[in-house]
Amino acid sequence: MEYIEDLAALTEAARRLSGADLVAVDTEAAGYHRYRDRICLLQLSTRTDTFLVDTLALDNLAPVSELLAREAPELVFHDADYDLRLLTRDFGLEVTRLFDTKLAAQFLGEQAFGLGALAEKYLAITMEKKHQRADWAQRPLPREMLEYAAEDTRHLPALRDRLRDALREASRLHWAEEEFAIARQTRWTTVPEDGGAFLKVKGARELQPRQLAALRELHAWRELAAEARDAAPFRVLSNEAMLELARAMPATVRELAGTKGLSSALVDRRGTEIVEAIGRAALVPDDQLPKFPRGVRRPPPDPAFDERMDKLRGARDTMADQLGLDRGFLMPRAQLEAVARAQPKTLAELAAVPDLRNWQVEALGAELLASLKPAKG
Repeated sequence: MEYIEDLAALTEAARRLSGADLVAVDTEAAGYHRYRDRICLLQLSTRTDTFLVDTLALDNLAPVSELLAREAPELVFHDADYDLRLLTRDFGLEVTRLFDTKLAAQFLGEQAFGLGALAEKYLAITMEKKHQRADWAQRPLPREMLEYAAEDTRHLPALRDRLRDALREASRLHWAEEEFAIARQTRWTTVPEDGGAFLKVKGARELQPRQLAALRELHAWRELAAEARDAAPFRVLSNEAMLELARAMPATVRELAGTKGLSSALVDRRGTEIVEAIGRAALVPDDQLPKFPRGVRRPPPDPAFDERMDKLRGARDTMADQLGLDRGFLMPRAQLEAVARAQPKTLAELAAVPDLRNWQVEALGAELLASLKPAKG
């Protein structure tokens, strides 16, 4: 295991990685502790070597970015989705060849597809997970945390080999490879803030309009305080405490005492700011109080569509059970609905339904079409 925190060492590591047939990749981020969920450590393993890249010390990962964008080596992730989103956002890093051990396990019908469970089943290795929620932005990183991070990629090459062999034996390798090709297109996407995040707090619907205004002000205050401290918002003030404050709407710092989830230390440090936030809600005119948007009106009942959905779901469930695959993994509800709307009559028409994979058409296309055929007689 080598720890890398300067560009010269990273360049040398990239040179050594370039000769490998595959490179296992993982990241450690700090979203559980910090305001912004940024990559703090990048782990890279070949079959023989492991490199831990300090991404807080290096703002330029060009040597690695260039390597991972090539056709070779193959890149092995476990549950690549979030890693790829962070890598594209933080470093513009994109991958060309991908093998995802979680997806591979799902194609094999595994019910427990966490890395630890797979390593135990396929490699007879027990992996330690006690640092899952550690603060990876702290420096220096303790030796035991570095060892933990190295374990997450050290065993991926061997696990990939076992899963790949099992996929080939089950004649499902090309199914998985199609999904890998789609997964490698994953990118970070930013959802514009519409100012309604406070409405998503569990329990907000139970509040009266004035209390909801208090929740809005407290939520906005918490975001600013968390960003200033570079702390996860819930570490500044929990959702439960925000709701309690919004319900009671205390008007003085003294009235904050005894609020569930509100520490005396926070009251001492920021009590005045909290009361001021609640006070702003008390001044909002009645006609400007926040409210929940009206729900999307449901379409009128369509018995024919519902009947097609029942038939398609039955065909999907039967095939999933025969293949030993999770039903939702084989074809989720949204895709079944798209098929029900399209009403395809041929495999070509089925394959043309948006977002359907070729492997899904191969796995259960004939059964879906048969379920849609009108009953004789």
